Amino acid sequence: MASPRLETYCCPNHDAATQLVMNFQPEVFCGVCIGSASVSLLLTILQLLPKKGQSPRKMPKASSSSTILLLISVCDILGGLGMIFRSSIWLGFPGFIANISVVNGTDVWPSAFCVGSAMWIQLLYSAGFWWLFCYAVDSYLVVRRSAGLSTIVLYHMMTWGLAVMLCVEGIALLYYPSLSSCENGLVHAIPHYITTYAPLLLVLLVNPILFRRTVSAVASLLKGRQGIYTENERRLGTEIQIRFFKIMLVFIICWSSNIINESLLFYLEMQPDINEMPLKNIRSAALITWIIMGVLNPMQGFLFTLAFYGWTGWRVDLKWRKREITWESMSSSTVGENAYPSPVNYQSNLHDSKKISTTDSQQTDEAISMLSEGNTSGDDRLTRSSPIYQGW
Repeated sequence: MASPRLETYCCPNHDAATQLVMNFQPEVFCGVCIGSASVSLLLTILQLLPKKGQSPRKMPKASSSSTILLLISVCDILGGLGMIFRSSIWLGFPGFIANISVVNGTDVWPSAFCVGSAMWIQLLYSAGFWWLFCYAVDSYLVVRRSAGLSTIVLYHMMTWGLAVMLCVEGIALLYYPSLSSCENGLVHAIPHYITTYAPLLLVLLVNPILFRRTVSAVASLLKGRQGIYTENERRLGTEIQIRFFKIMLVFIICWSSNIINESLLFYLEMQPDINEMPLKNIRSAALITWIIMGVLNPMQGFLFTLAFYGWTGWRVDLKWRKREITWESMSSSTVGENAYPSPVNYQSNLHDSKKISTTDSQQTDEAISMLSEGNTSGDDRLTRSSPIYQGW
């Protein structure tokens, strides 16, 4: 799982609250992390593989939204691999891990492994948070016709730049002046916790607002496209709203335990002695949420694919298919231009005016299809029956 306590534990003089959770049944906790991450990893890959009998998605062009959804899954997969690797070393080499807490130790590899694996997990999940924020921004801008495939480059720069910058800054302040002599007290660790939870809180607070505005903009687009708001348009808008709700529901389920756990540990750190009897219930709650984090954090990857695409099935199609070139459409258009030239100029002007009038309609269809892309159940039926998709 992803927690700033993983990096804090690498300091030989880590606080008592970090010691409490990291030393609580480490074998059981690492086993839970390995099991949850392995199941999520396999099911996520299964969800992303092509399936037999699955009709290809008909999109006019690759959308930035579909690319962002794939990148979110990639971040979850790589973060899950980091959890499996870290927990496996923790279980398989207890003597190696014991040297992490040795003050002024000569062996630097245990500390290097502790810091490196913790940074890998934090960086990948932090990047996933930023990609999820970019998805909300992109969905809103696509509906407002202000985004396109070219903006994916800006999203890459923002996501990876901010993730790396915050991760490095938090680690540098945490391990100041050096890893072997971290400063005592809570003050030096607060910037690290802030840089870890800032993207998580951003998604938790800002994404619902962007999703709500996107749904409102979709309703306006559907009304303006035909001048009426039929049952099909209403159902399509509801499907998009439900999809956004599923995304936020998965995010809250997987990461609310982290916020609760960190709040409890922060409260314990402020106490003179965390082993006092009045704090027993708080210690128990912190340990329970610590185990829950080990289960839910890695499961985000699989649960997100369910929210993005629904259940895609077990029948995997690993056959490689060539993309066929539509020679027929090219030749017919060529023949139409050469064999039947326009006899008068006003017909050409009429054709141009019709072409311009359908541009807004095509942009509207493209914007809605980007938001509903990936859902192979209800959205596909709705888009076929809706009047705004008759042209597809």
